[in-house]
Amino acid sequence: MEEAPRWLSPVEERAWRGMLRMHDLLVNQAGRTMQSEFGLSATDYSVLAELTRAPADRLRVLELAKVLGWEKSRVSHHLSRMVKRGLVAREECLDDGRGAYMMVTPAGREALEAAAPKHVEDVRRLFLDHLSPGQIASLAEITDTVIEKIDIN
Repeated sequence: MEEAPRWLSPVEERAWRGMLRMHDLLVNQAGRTMQSEFGLSATDYSVLAELTRAPADRLRVLELAKVLGWEKSRVSHHLSRMVKRGLVAREECLDDGRGAYMMVTPAGREALEAAAPKHVEDVRRLFLDHLSPGQIASLAEITDTVIEKIDIN
């Protein structure tokens, strides 16, 4: 016997749909600024930011895919476009001939450093400035909890 679906309550549906809509609005608005002012897409910025957080500004493609939460094929296609634009470079992994590292190029670092102040300004203007410190702390806790529960290793 199948169990009946656990339908969302009105508040649960509002929270879910609101979170999705908010995410789309924030990414689209911040992405427009990145594209028009710096020639970077929101995904370019995410890739560059994650690579510069890594030791030696490089990650294996699979590690980058995991950090970004993307499928390997999506990461590979996007990285190919970024390589053509000179933002990242591929470096063969000497200890594992099957893998490769992706590294930030000087041009990629320059693009990220130029865009970062505006990005932070947009994050504050579009998102953080509308929340109290308590709401920000609660949201950080909520996102950590959900990510921890669904993050597949």
